[in-house]
Amino acid sequence: MRIQERALGGHGCGRPHEAGQGSAALPRPAGRTPRELKPRLGSGAVSAPPSHGGPVSRLDRTSAEPLPRAARLAAAALGRRWKLPAPLGPVKVLRDQDAPMRDGTTLRADVYLPSTDGPHPTVLLRSPYGRGAAFAVSMAVPFAERGYAVVMQSVRGTFGSGGEFSPVVHEEHDGQDTVVWLREQPWFDGRLATLGPSYLGYTQWALALDPPPELKAMVLHIGPHDLAQAGMIDGAFQLTNLSIWTDLIAHQEQVGFLRGLIRLGTAEQRLTPFLGDLPLQGLAERFGGNPAPWFDEWLSHPDLEDPYWDRYRATPAVHSSTVPTLLIGGWQDWFVEQTLYQYAALRDRGVDVGMTIGPWAHLAIDPAVTTPESLAWLNTHLPVAGAEPSEPRKARVQVFVTGARTWRKLPDWPPATADRTWYLAPDGRLADEAPAEAGETTFRYDPMDPTPSVGGRVLAGSAGQRDNRELEARDDVRTFTTPALRKPVEVQGGVKVRLHIESDNPYADLFLRICDVEPNGKSINLTDRLVRLDPAPAEQPSKGPRVVETTLPDTAHRFRAGHRIRLQVSGGAHPRYARNLGTGEPVGEATHGVPVTHRICSGGAAPSSITLPAV
Repeated sequence: MRIQERALGGHGCGRPHEAGQGSAALPRPAGRTPRELKPRLGSGAVSAPPSHGGPVSRLDRTSAEPLPRAARLAAAALGRRWKLPAPLGPVKVLRDQDAPMRDGTTLRADVYLPSTDGPHPTVLLRSPYGRGAAFAVSMAVPFAERGYAVVMQSVRGTFGSGGEFSPVVHEEHDGQDTVVWLREQPWFDGRLATLGPSYLGYTQWALALDPPPELKAMVLHIGPHDLAQAGMIDGAFQLTNLSIWTDLIAHQEQVGFLRGLIRLGTAEQRLTPFLGDLPLQGLAERFGGNPAPWFDEWLSHPDLEDPYWDRYRATPAVHSSTVPTLLIGGWQDWFVEQTLYQYAALRDRGVDVGMTIGPWAHLAIDPAVTTPESLAWLNTHLPVAGAEPSEPRKARVQVFVTGARTWRKLPDWPPATADRTWYLAPDGRLADEAPAEAGETTFRYDPMDPTPSVGGRVLAGSAGQRDNRELEARDDVRTFTTPALRKPVEVQGGVKVRLHIESDNPYADLFLRICDVEPNGKSINLTDRLVRLDPAPAEQPSKGPRVVETTLPDTAHRFRAGHRIRLQVSGGAHPRYARNLGTGEPVGEATHGVPVTHRICSGGAAPSSITLPAV
C-alpha cells in the first residue's frame, strides 16, 4: 500500500497558485518501516535454545487413548466432504502433555498420533483458542489420520497452560522451547511443520524468526506477521476488530465452546452500543469487566513508530525465512494485505511459496478448500511413508475472481495488467476523459454523527460484500459512477485513487471504496481503504487543494456487462475504524468532535481519478 499527499497552491479546485508547495507521506505498508527490518528491541532471536533443567517428559505411546466415537464419525464426515485421501487408520490422543519453558512456565498440549508405526513427521499448532473437540476434529484429526503426529498446544496463559497471556509477545521464545521439548518425544521423527489460522499464523512467523533446522514447511491461513499494523491499519485504530477479539479472548474460558460461538456471533451487536462512548480509554472494562490490559495500552500508543510496538512484530522472519510456505487468505479478510506482503517478500527471495486467496472474510474461510491444499503442501515437503504422495501445486497462485465466480490459476501475483482510468465529474459521473472545466463536490463529516461502516474486512458476521445503497443515500457520502459497461472489465490487483481535495479541518480522514453496481441498483463493496490525512499541508498559510494518492488493497473481480463501477467517498467508517474526532488529541483520550467539510476537485487543473488494473 502506498499513500501520497501533495499540497497544491491555489485558492480552490483547479485554480493554481504559485506558492505553498509541500509534501508529506502517510503510513508505510505493513512490514516496511525501517525499524521493523532491524532486530526487535529486547527480543533477541535464540540461536541455540537453552537447557531448561529439570525432568523432560518422555511419552509412552501406550498412554494414548482412542478418539471418542463422535469425534471419529465427525472426522469421517468432514474427510468425505472435503474430498481428502482415505485415512491410513484410526487416531489416538495423548492429552494434557506438559512442555517446560525456559522461565519455568509449563505449556499444555494434546498430541494426536496416527496408527502407523512411528516416529512421525509432526505438525505443530500453537493456539490461544483452546484444544476442544471441534477444533481438534477440524484442524488435528484430518492430518493425524493421514500419517502426521499433530501437537495442539495452548499458548501461555490459556486453557491449562501456565503464565499470563499477553498477545503474541511470548510466542517467539515459547515456540523455540516447544521445539526443544519436541526433540525429546519418541513419536517425533525430526521433521516439523507448522499450521493454523489467524493468531496461529503469527505463532508460525514468531518461530521462523530463528527457525529450527527441523522446520520443513509452514502453512498459514489468514495469518498476520505484524499485529501492530493489523491493529492500526492506515493509521486508524481498528475499533470493531480489536474490541471483538479482546472480548473473545477475555471470556472464552468462562463460557465454554458453544456459548463462546454464540458470544462471538453476537459480539458486534452486543459491543456496538459501547463503541460510540468517549473517551475510548477504559472501553474494554465498560463492555463486560474485561480483564484485558493490552486494549488500553494499544490506545495509548497510536504511533506505529513507537518502540512499544516492536514486541508485536515478527516482520524480520518474512524477510529472512527460507522455509517452504503456503499462504491462504481471503479478499475480505482483516489480514489480506499482510498475506500479499508475505507472498511478495518470500517470492522475491526465491523461497518455495504458494498462495491461495478466496472470496472469504476472516470468520468465513472455507475448509473444503484450505484443508486439501494444506495436506498437499505437507505431503510435498514432509512426505508420509506409505501414503500416496501429493502432486506439487500446478500454479504458484490461485485466486477467486468475484463477479465471475471462478478460480484463476496464475504463475504470480499481481499478474500483468493494463491500466484503465476514469475521471471524477462534479455531477457524480466517472468519465473516460477528464472534464475540461474545473468543478467540485462537497460533503460534511460530523464525528459526533459518524458515517457508519458497512461490510468489509471486519471480524464479524456482517463482514464481506454487502449492499451499500442505504449507506450511499446518506448526506455525508458521495459516489462517482460509470455508465453501464458495454463489455466486462476484470480487475486483478490494486485500484489507484487520486483525489484533489480541500478540507477545512486539518485533522480528518477519507474513506475510499470501490463498488460494483448491479443493473437493479444494488451497490456491492469490493475493496476499500481509510486514508488519514496529514495535517501539515492543511496547516500551511497558503491554502489550496492537496493531492491524495493511494492504492486500495488488491482484489480480483469481474464487472459484468451492464454493471457499473463506483467510487464511494466519505469521511470515515465507524466503528470499524475509530473515528477521527478532528481535534488532534490522542485517540484514547478525546471526548468531543469537530466536523470537517471536504471539497473534492475535478476537471481543469485538478483532475481527480481512479485507475483500475484490468486484465
